[in-house]
Amino acid sequence: MAIGAELSPSPLALPATTDDKNANALQFIENMTQNTDNVQERVLDEILEQNSQTEYLKRFHLNGATDRDTFKSKVPVVSYEDLNCDIQRIANGDRSPIFSAHPISEFLTSSGTSAGERKLMPTIPEEMDRRQLLYSLLMPVMNQYVPDLDKGKGLYFLFIKAETKTPSGLVARPVLTSYYKSQQFKNRPYDPYNVYTSPDEAILCPDSFQSMYTQMLCGLIMRHQVLRVGAVFASGLLRAIRFLQLNWQQLAHDISTGTLSPKITHTPLTERMAEILKPDPELANFIAKECSGENWESIITRIWPNTKYLDVIVTGAMAQYIPTLDYYSGGLPLACTMYASSECYFGLNLSPICKPGEVSYTIMPNMGYFEFLPHDDSSPSAVSRDSPPRLVDLADVEVGKFYELVVTVYSGLCRYRVGDILQVTGFHNTAPKFRFVRRKNVLLSIDSDKTDEAELQNAVENASVLLKEFNTSVVEYTSFADTKSIPGHYVIYWELLMKDCSNAPTSEVLGQCCLKMEESLNSVYRQGRVSDRSIGPLEIRVVRNGTFEELMDYAISRGASINQYKVPRCVSFTPITELLDSRVESVHFSPAEPHWTPERRR
Repeated sequence: MAIGAELSPSPLALPATTDDKNANALQFIENMTQNTDNVQERVLDEILEQNSQTEYLKRFHLNGATDRDTFKSKVPVVSYEDLNCDIQRIANGDRSPIFSAHPISEFLTSSGTSAGERKLMPTIPEEMDRRQLLYSLLMPVMNQYVPDLDKGKGLYFLFIKAETKTPSGLVARPVLTSYYKSQQFKNRPYDPYNVYTSPDEAILCPDSFQSMYTQMLCGLIMRHQVLRVGAVFASGLLRAIRFLQLNWQQLAHDISTGTLSPKITHTPLTERMAEILKPDPELANFIAKECSGENWESIITRIWPNTKYLDVIVTGAMAQYIPTLDYYSGGLPLACTMYASSECYFGLNLSPICKPGEVSYTIMPNMGYFEFLPHDDSSPSAVSRDSPPRLVDLADVEVGKFYELVVTVYSGLCRYRVGDILQVTGFHNTAPKFRFVRRKNVLLSIDSDKTDEAELQNAVENASVLLKEFNTSVVEYTSFADTKSIPGHYVIYWELLMKDCSNAPTSEVLGQCCLKMEESLNSVYRQGRVSDRSIGPLEIRVVRNGTFEELMDYAISRGASINQYKVPRCVSFTPITELLDSRVESVHFSPAEPHWTPERRR
């Protein structure tokens, strides 16, 4: 291809221009973003040439063509449901080249489908190198804003999650679990800018309590060396603080005596901790003094005084945690460093120490081929194969406009709708910068869970069946994600119609309604409740009759049209939640955990 000869930088190799690793990484970013459209054209050419003989591409009769015009005119824009049958063939053992010319090495699990199961994203070994490349760019960017990060360590709470095997034996697991278990992570070269307090044995421990406990213990032991504190999501860091609140006494005891809690039984972990844990009564007394009081404001900087910033995702649904993070950290900067998903790793925040509301990600054009479906909430784009939409290329998006992200990747997904809604905020060289707005159609989210309106409606309907014997029905409902408690939980407001008040549903029955709703939610939610402990029990708040009419009156008083008003199925505006809470007659929580197992349904 002619353009390949014009571009010297390889999409998977840093330039060897100097001996300075940081300078090489920054130059690589410049090279890629100065030639955005050329890099994109080359990436698409490589993907189509590599996978030209796959069953999927042959269906659309490209006949070996690798140019954009042919690709866009013949290959349809698709969602997961369009690919599910082919993906299941791979999961069931079909080894023919369906999507990719290279063998599928595993599945990366993404957020739940409407059927309640996680999505399975086929991937190939080469993609691990691509992800590793993006990770290698994070600290060189951060070093421009925060000096001397090589003089200490990062306290990061990192965990693996449950994995399953498909009927064919291929592993299915979250993308970060795949990365932490990879040879690229385990055998990563020493980098003074990327030293963690947590040993790999703690990160890779399958028991979430033991993993959290030892990661916190190591963080306390090395507290003066900690320069940055982080987790993947803001919710994860807050769970770690809550864990410290609940377990500081045992942690202090371990540090004082130099002996590890008997609750830690994972052999690789106990052996590694024996090398790290030594008696330190002075540190134990300090921890007891800081943690025994009621005031936990600025606890992060009190215990880890050299912390320069928090490294957590606080965009999208995670923005709801910002005030709590500010409280615990004393207002430390919040760094959102990268934008990624199971389908593809996308790009970097080139201004990582900015205000959370100003976070924008520059998509790296070498990571995949990116297109953008113009998005307007007032008239959502309908994608059909009969009238394919005109998608916009990466270099041609317009500042201020909203788009849905569509990706084509080396592992074989073509013109796949990721479901992320982005807004263009500007450009770095010729590469656009995007603000993550939200996941399309997501109503509720606490951690990595994503519940849409149809799923919530189905859960309410299933739970309301339990009310029939009491001649009671749900008149209206709405919801919100309560993040004031740790972990956060779903709150559902119900207004009930009781035909016989002498036979009202009991508190026990309404508790069972909570559990029934949880049983109806997707496997990502249920794993968060049962295995990860990242979501608290679902709560139903029963409001008095007429509450939702008052809610409508309030909306109309603020300018809503009485003819077009619909009850919002999720609320976050404080005056509305205050109105609802002032009308609550009873409160009920799920009395047990919903059913969840790592086994996939076959």
